[in-house]
Amino acid sequence: MSNSHFFAHETALIDEGCTIGAGSKIWHFSHVMPNCSLGANCNLGQNVVISPDVHLGNNVKVQNNVSIYTGVICEDDVFLGPSMVFTNIINPRSAVIRRDQYLKTTVKKGASIGANATIICGNDLGEYCLIGAGAVITKAVKPYALVVGNPAKQIGWVSEYGHRLEFNAAGLAKCPESDERYQLKEGGVNKI
Repeated sequence: MSNSHFFAHETALIDEGCTIGAGSKIWHFSHVMPNCSLGANCNLGQNVVISPDVHLGNNVKVQNNVSIYTGVICEDDVFLGPSMVFTNIINPRSAVIRRDQYLKTTVKKGASIGANATIICGNDLGEYCLIGAGAVITKAVKPYALVVGNPAKQIGWVSEYGHRLEFNAAGLAKCPESDERYQLKEGGVNKI
C-alpha cells in the first residue's frame, strides 16, 4: 500500500480509523488495528501487531515480532527490541472476559526496551531508561535507569545516548559520546 506520506508493504493490514504520520514505514505481515495513531517517522518491522486505540509518538522504532496491546502508550523516540512483550491484563484467564480491566502502560520519551524483554502491565517506564534484553519488568522504572534480569533490578544509570554513567564523588557524570552532563539526586538523575 503506497500513500503519499507513509509506506506500507503490500502484505501489511491497516484498519479503518488509523492515523499514520509522514515518513512512517510498516513492513511485511504487520497489522495496525482500528483507531491507532502512529506519529511521524515510525518504523514497524515484520510481523508487528498494533492493537486498537494504541498511540505511538514520533520516531518510534518497533522491531520484528512485537505486539503492542490496547492500554500501551509509547511516547516519542521509543525503541522496542525484537520479540519484546507487553501484557495488558494482570491475571489472564481464557474463560474470563476482562477487556474492561486492561491496565495502562506508558513508555516515556527516549526509552529503549531490549530483545525478548517482558513488560508486565501497569508499570510505566521513565524517560530514557534502558531495559536489558530478556528483562522482566514487574514495577515502574525510573528515568535514565538501567535495569536487567528476572525480575528486573536497577544496576545503574544511562545517558540519553544509552551509555552507562560513571559518577564521581561529587555525584557528577558525563556521557562519553555527547559530553552531556548528569547529576545524581535523591532517587534519580538530572541532566544538567
